[in-house]
Order: sequence, then C-alpha cells, then structure tokens
Amino acid sequence: MVNKLTRRQFMRDSAAAAAVLATGLTAAGKVHAADPPPRLASADAEARTTKSSTGKPAPSQVEGILNYNPDMEYRRCGKTGLMVSAVALGGHWKRLVKIIGGQEAEGWMTEDINGRDFQKNRYEVVTRCIERGINYVDACCREEILAYAQALKGRRDKMYFGYSWHIWESRFEEWRSRKKLQQGLDMGMKEAGLEYVDLWRISLLVDSHQHSEAEVQEAFAALDWAKKTGRARFIGVSSHDREHLKHLIETYPNQMEVILTPYTAGTKVVSDEAGLWATIKKYDVGWFGIKPFASNSVFKGDSSPNSPHFEDDNRIARLSIRYILCNPAITAPMPGLVSTQQVDNVALAVKERRQLDLQEKAELDRAMDRAWANLPANYRWLRDWEYV
Repeated sequence: MVNKLTRRQFMRDSAAAAAVLATGLTAAGKVHAADPPPRLASADAEARTTKSSTGKPAPSQVEGILNYNPDMEYRRCGKTGLMVSAVALGGHWKRLVKIIGGQEAEGWMTEDINGRDFQKNRYEVVTRCIERGINYVDACCREEILAYAQALKGRRDKMYFGYSWHIWESRFEEWRSRKKLQQGLDMGMKEAGLEYVDLWRISLLVDSHQHSEAEVQEAFAALDWAKKTGRARFIGVSSHDREHLKHLIETYPNQMEVILTPYTAGTKVVSDEAGLWATIKKYDVGWFGIKPFASNSVFKGDSSPNSPHFEDDNRIARLSIRYILCNPAITAPMPGLVSTQQVDNVALAVKERRQLDLQEKAELDRAMDRAWANLPANYRWLRDWEYV
C-alpha cells in the first residue's frame, strides 16, 4: 500500500514535532549543555529498549518497528526513539559497473541515474533490503536523493529516508545562512517529490571546527525550522571532526539527535569517558557509521560476481559488520550495496555470532592492514578514525 502521509498529516499527528517546539533554541541561538535531552512522546519514541532473553525485541516491542523482520536486529536510534535495522543502506553505489556493465566511470557519481539498468538495479537492491528487514536508507547528494526517492516510490512506508543535499548546505559558503539552508531544503525536496524526510542531517565541513559559531547557529536554526514545520521528523549533522562533534553535542543536545561519522572495521573505542562515543551515549544521540569497508579498500576483489576473491570478500564484509556492531553506541553501519547478493551478505552478518574469535580477528586485522596500505589519497583521512 502506498504511504499517503503528507507533511500536514505528519505535523498534526507527530508529538515529536511538539517536543522540539517546547525545547527550541535559547535567545542566544543555543541550547546549553546543562539542559537535559528531550524525551519524545511519539509512538516511535516510547521506551522500547528492553529485549527478550533471545536478544530479539519482546513481542510488545515489534509493533512499532518499521518493516520488522525477525531475522534482523533493530537498534534504538538515540533520542529519536526510532528502531533502526542494525545495517542500513548507504547511498553510494561505487563499482556498480561491475554489476550492470558498461564503462568504468571516472567518479562514482557519474552513473546515468535515469538509465534503465541503473534504475532497475537500485529498485532491486532496495527491494531486497526491504525483504531482509533493512529500514533506513541515507542519501547525501542530489543523485542519491533522486535515485532513492524513485526507488522507494509507492513504498516509502517501508524505509526511513535520510537526506542531505550537500551542495546546498553548510559545506559551501553561500549556503550557510538559515535562509539559504531553508531554500535549499525546499528546492531539493520539491525536485525529489518528497513531502517530508525522516532525517535531515546537514553536511558540515569535513573539518567542522572551521565553521564560525555564527555559521553553526544558522545551521541549527535551519534544522529547528525544518522540524518545527514538519519538513524533517528528526535532525542532525554529518562531520569528520571528532572533537568538534563532541562540542556540538554538548552545546546543542536537543538538536543533535543524530550524527553521521566515519566508522570502519579498524575503528577502536577509547577506554575512558572523554571520547566521542561516551558523549554520544551520555546525550543519547543516534549514530550512523559511513565507510564501514574503508571505501572498499578492505577487499581483495573488485565487487564483480566472478571475482576470484568473491567468497573471501564476502567473509571480510561480514567480519567487518560484526566487528562494528560490537559497539552498542552505533545505531548502524551504512555500506553502499551494489547487488542483491551484497544485501543478503550483510543481512547474514547480523545473524551471525557477534564476537570474533582469534582466527577471525586476525583475518580482519590483515584486511585492515591491507585497507590502510591501499587507501586512495583522497580517503587517507579515514586513518583519523582509528579511535573514537
């Protein structure tokens, strides 16, 4: 059945929007760190954190989980209260040419999103995600937003939609005022045919400490406006700057509902309470991890089904997902999946034993050594995310 929820209906029915109106920004444009994070009153935000002895949600909890599948694990996405599949669909489609054929593109975004083979592939991958209980897709640029809005047409009620039209956001100087951010969101949603998005996470500068405080205030004012007007159900930011993200969470705890950061199979959690992960837990922030496979550098093969490394790479992918999910603060890693087989593989990883044995840990360590050695120059910053 097609989901007919409109922005007007969403604003009428959602107690979550009312919660944000009640908290808001202070006169200075901030929420102080001493302010407690809000508890949302929506059905999604009811406390559904207890589990049965099997580790699966208790029967009373299943009803509120979008696109529930008993073979998938679901994790509470911080103060949003959304129960999100333990693996989400990242928007990227690198190496898609190995699946649908054609000429190797110079950049991964050069695929013809209107091409029949491309649209068929994205529809099939989204379909398999739905079948496996995956209920979140994250789109971070024009091409991804348009591609996944199309792939989800008529079944938007099966997956949460994360949104960032990054060229109309704070990474670009001319888009840093709240007025321009609001304009960019409206233009992007209109082009994609979206009445609302489940998460608007503004793409800040990769090194987000380079933003002035005034620019940060403008971004959070725009986020508040989007939630207050029903354009976005939940809000947050993406950044690759650990210390600044920690500062933002402590300074704007009511607006920092969700963050996106790098998180690879080589990322390690620091043992003290001063790290980013501890702040995320303290302030109940949802946390999605990008680049779980270190931009595919963890693999030996090229993602083609006939690769001689096909089985080895499938195993490495599962080991990576299992390792990342050992951190309970992570809502979900978000691999970019280019085939239905890859969807099946990461879904299988969720079902497998979580902790790695010594042999598996050694294999994953070797894969990450290979990944660090093979990282393209434009992804060397991933090394900065070995510790959180």
